[in-house]
Amino acid sequence: MSATNVYGTPLECCCTSPVTGFFRDGFCRTDEQNEGHHLVCAIITQQFLKFSRSRGNDLITPRPELRFPGLKPGDRWCLHVLRWREAYEAGVAPPVLLASTHQRVLDHVTMDMLRELAFEE
Repeated sequence: MSATNVYGTPLECCCTSPVTGFFRDGFCRTDEQNEGHHLVCAIITQQFLKFSRSRGNDLITPRPELRFPGLKPGDRWCLHVLRWREAYEAGVAPPVLLASTHQRVLDHVTMDMLRELAFEE
């Protein structure tokens, strides 16, 4: 399945160590069966991990049964776009890799929001 990033070009890999994405293939992509919208490729920060845990989503504790390794600052991970937006509004959103962020996030956040926290190598 080909996917497009927020630039309108082919979606780049977010991370394979730890392996991320709904399909656990390293890409923040989706299909019609995925209601999760884990489409924002983010560089995880301690501040975001604490925020997410405070909202009932513990991203630190490993969950092997879900193929989830647990995250630490510096990891790259495909985040749910609405959780990223919630963190953005709270002032704790992690940086994003735009070339690895799926274009469908633009249904929920603006390109200006993403550019404000863009991390490009």
